Amino acid sequence: MRSIPYQSIPGAIKNVAEKYAAQPAVSYKREGTYVTLSYENLYQRVLMAARGLRKAGLQPGDRVAILSENRAGWAIADLGTQAARGVTVPIYATNTPEQVEYVINHAGAEIVFVSNRLQYEKLLAIREQIPSVRHVFSFERFLGKPELPVYTLYQLSEISHALTAEEQQEIETDIAQLGHDDLITIIYTSGTTGVPKGVMLTQANMLFDAHYGVTKLGGMQRRETLLSFLPLSHVLERTAGYHAALMNGCHIAFAESVEKVVENIVEVRPTMMVSVPRLFEKIYSRIYENVHLMNPLKRRMFHKAVEIGREYVYCKYVHQKKTGLLGVKYRLADRIVFKKIRARFGGRLRLCISGGAPLDKTINEFMWIIGIPTCEGYGLTETSPAATLNSFQNIRFGSVGRPLEQTEAKLAADGELLLKGPQVMQGYYQNSEATADVLQDGWLSTGDIARIDDEGYIYIVDRKKEIIVTAGGKNIAPHPIENELKLDKYISQAFVFGDRQPYLVALVTPNLERLIEFAHHENLNYFDLEDLVTNDKVRELFKERIAAVNAKLPPYETIKKFVILPREFSVEGGELTPTLKLKRKVIVEKYYEKIDSLYQADGNSFGNQDKSEHGGKA
Repeated sequence: MRSIPYQSIPGAIKNVAEKYAAQPAVSYKREGTYVTLSYENLYQRVLMAARGLRKAGLQPGDRVAILSENRAGWAIADLGTQAARGVTVPIYATNTPEQVEYVINHAGAEIVFVSNRLQYEKLLAIREQIPSVRHVFSFERFLGKPELPVYTLYQLSEISHALTAEEQQEIETDIAQLGHDDLITIIYTSGTTGVPKGVMLTQANMLFDAHYGVTKLGGMQRRETLLSFLPLSHVLERTAGYHAALMNGCHIAFAESVEKVVENIVEVRPTMMVSVPRLFEKIYSRIYENVHLMNPLKRRMFHKAVEIGREYVYCKYVHQKKTGLLGVKYRLADRIVFKKIRARFGGRLRLCISGGAPLDKTINEFMWIIGIPTCEGYGLTETSPAATLNSFQNIRFGSVGRPLEQTEAKLAADGELLLKGPQVMQGYYQNSEATADVLQDGWLSTGDIARIDDEGYIYIVDRKKEIIVTAGGKNIAPHPIENELKLDKYISQAFVFGDRQPYLVALVTPNLERLIEFAHHENLNYFDLEDLVTNDKVRELFKERIAAVNAKLPPYETIKKFVILPREFSVEGGELTPTLKLKRKVIVEKYYEKIDSLYQADGNSFGNQDKSEHGGKA
């Protein structure tokens, strides 16, 4: 493996803290205002946390769980655990007590960090089922129960007692002993299709991905500011955002919540962001909603600017040609139209990274057109995560780019994508059988069907287990159809079903702002949203919108029937993973009767089939 600049993440932080001691490292909201820790402050807090963990009995290789939303405490607990040569086990803050119980017990974690009382209460609810837990530390102060004492991160770190020279030397000796082969984390998959598996990643796995992924994008400047809002429990944010940023001396600002991202963007004015497609879908939808309200002259001006922008982006980035007069036209369009759009996102956003799920080609092009290049990549938790990436020098819209350096890709006989490289996991924790199923001779079976073009660009067709096989034997990928539906101004989310059925059906959720505007314009009377989505005029509207999408598809891929749901799929509702991917099996089970009703009228009910057979990994 080609040289990586550091032996470990803590070693990288130590180096950066020495070089850029006074520079901002992390910022977080406290009492309505962003508070910042410099690299010197952050590093000292990490060493203090490591000191406390050592005193608490942490031994090299011991697992430490973190059950928290994104915040400075998460970073300090994670880096402190690594500095003490422990292994971090992140748990999504949205997990149920039962899910938390499984991860803690399977990983054998004896120490757990929680963000607040809400997360602590989850541990309390399962106290008898997690006997291995010896210590609980919180990022906020509150009183715990005698059966599960809780102390603060400040108390663990003995924040009022400065590190002695001897203590710092001992911890830094531990850091120096960390090597590429040491386990850095066990990340449990979302478990959309059964029991979660613990993915084991080493320092080398994550260092490689953080370093070479950023290198492919032209590197990170130490004056970069990143807004962190994807869960740090997810490998995409942890590697591409958090690790990569800190390794390069950048500034990370933690968003208050997913709901406040847009507000925090204006406050923080980030230069870079890592996201899943859902954010870009909402940006695209919101911009076009505003365009819809413009007068005809401004609407024409906007659409002309987009037309020029698309031609410019393809000329400059896809075909790598000189732009000449086209460049002049684009700069004018940018000054009149696109610059004003970017101002809504702080005015400094120069690059986004998209992963976790397929990004619609139209939306991806649009982000580049408005001057916020969004580089789509591909990977899994098992690949740390990036295996492929588009970049400024090499981009094909609709693809997930080419493999990173030292990374190989090929297709199995059935079209499944296989990957090999330094970022591929060591295996699944305490699950050799599952490891053997996906890792053979260093090649990882991804579970995704793909195609690779003559230039080496990879195009993901769909999840292997999600391919719909109709009663007529047609193999259909649902994601592209769902993405087409979501581009409609009245549709927010879509779920396509049709496995072993004669035709496809869909569950769609409405863009509520647009739907309510439509209802007002049509003078519709309705009691609540459940009533509104069943209104005949609303049904007719959606029938027309879906027919417009069907016109672009071959007959066997068209949506024959649909149901409009009154509210969006959500993490809280159980239909989405923490990274906002559809939990297909859960959706089928939850809306089983609605889906079944779409087939019953034609005598094609799947009511006698086992619902658990439908859906797959999201």
